[in-house]
Amino acid sequence: MNQPSVCEEQSFSRLHQAHEVPLRNFLFYRFGSLEKAKDCAQEAFIRLWNNCSKVAFDKAKSFLFTTANRIFLDDTAHQKVILKFEKRSDTSEAQLETNPEFLYQVDEFKEQLESVVSNLPEKQRVVFLMSRIDKMKNQEIADALEISVKTVEKHITSSLKSIRADLDVLNHFSI
Repeated sequence: MNQPSVCEEQSFSRLHQAHEVPLRNFLFYRFGSLEKAKDCAQEAFIRLWNNCSKVAFDKAKSFLFTTANRIFLDDTAHQKVILKFEKRSDTSEAQLETNPEFLYQVDEFKEQLESVVSNLPEKQRVVFLMSRIDKMKNQEIADALEISVKTVEKHITSSLKSIRADLDVLNHFSI
């Protein structure tokens, strides 16, 4: 007997009607969240549709549940990575934010940076501040100052080189 193809819309629709609720319930028990269960079930059906030519009709249910389980496992692993990273970054940020020495160094660096930037030639300083503080694109800066984009790029490059060099000199003497 010839089986229907998963790629036929009517067959796929029948599969969807027959397996959507059981698949969603299976995922709800795994995730503990109806929204995640719905999203994961939808993703499993999308993957079935994308692979319909490779999946026999009688294997579609197995494909759906296996795919959904893999999506669940991938999501769980991803959540573990996120939690681990958040825990590590929260600890480091909290330690830095309450560390008086770090706060002092930040203030000192800001003062040094302001001093170095204020000593730049006027055109370089203006272009640098428009680029880095105002977040303007090179073309926008060029239009505003009526200069070429290439000139803007040269001013930014020159100002960055000067700032790095001056900060290196300041840090060298402060050690």
